[in-house]
Amino acid sequence: MSAAEAIEALGLELPGRVERDAWLGASTTYRVGGRVAARVVAESVADLVAVGRIVARFGAPAVVVGRGSNLLVADAGFDGIVVVGGEGLASVTIDDTLVRAGGAALLPVVARRTAAAGLTGFEWAVGVPGTIGGGVRMNAGGHGSDMAASLRRVLVVDLRTGEDGWMSVDALELGFRSSALAASQVVAEAELGLAHGDPAEAEALIADIVRWRRENQPGGANAGSVFRNPLPDSAGRLLDEAGVKGSRVGGAQISPKHANFIQVDDGGSAADVAELMIRTRRVVREHSGVELHAETHFLGFPPEIAEAAGAVRIEGDVLP
Repeated sequence: MSAAEAIEALGLELPGRVERDAWLGASTTYRVGGRVAARVVAESVADLVAVGRIVARFGAPAVVVGRGSNLLVADAGFDGIVVVGGEGLASVTIDDTLVRAGGAALLPVVARRTAAAGLTGFEWAVGVPGTIGGGVRMNAGGHGSDMAASLRRVLVVDLRTGEDGWMSVDALELGFRSSALAASQVVAEAELGLAHGDPAEAEALIADIVRWRRENQPGGANAGSVFRNPLPDSAGRLLDEAGVKGSRVGGAQISPKHANFIQVDDGGSAADVAELMIRTRRVVREHSGVELHAETHFLGFPPEIAEAAGAVRIEGDVLP
């Protein structure tokens, strides 16, 4: 059993949607990292079920990636299968106050679509560079709200079994940037319950959030906040006090604008980012005694590197 056999079977099941030896960095917001054995585009729940059936049959390592906005891929790459959602899994439909969004739908797109339709409660998501599926898994949030505030239920496909079914919001056990979803469970669709509002007010709020983000957070190749807030404290404050702003390793730099962001220059590497995270985390530990933990997930890295960076290491799991 091998990834090669699974890739062959996927090519027959999903013709034209399997890219061998693909560069995964293009599917992440850091835009660094190595190649993967194959990149598969799923356009429907049936596609995800088929991928799950084949992956389970051949015991192949598989990872699901949305925008890759909290993913760092090792420069050596990943000898497995990466699944991404296509346009067929990015639809958004609105029926009164009920919103149905595919797992691959971008959070900012859903925020703008619902605001334009005169619905309120999802404006905060305009500033989160991820997908609905990733937003559910991590209970994404910002500006005083999160997914838990409006989520009703989700359609989940388990890549270990190829089975699909609906999960209630209670079953998801949403917490601070966490959920009860297993690594193999992929969010194919989510239902949101919003409220009627004034389209002009909703769009004005979106404009304010976008303006705030531009004024307070850096652009360029980054993955948003690097470390989780050690509640009730702020990772950004601890990093700032430790004096790490502007620190650099190779082509990666702690943003001079916001200490909890890492920006990557053209020609930078995943190794640069990982080493900068390790050094920064050590400085904060020595300065304040606080052990920071990363929001970033590491794919293809040795366990000791991920551990030193305070990151979750995935290897043949699933990451929206």
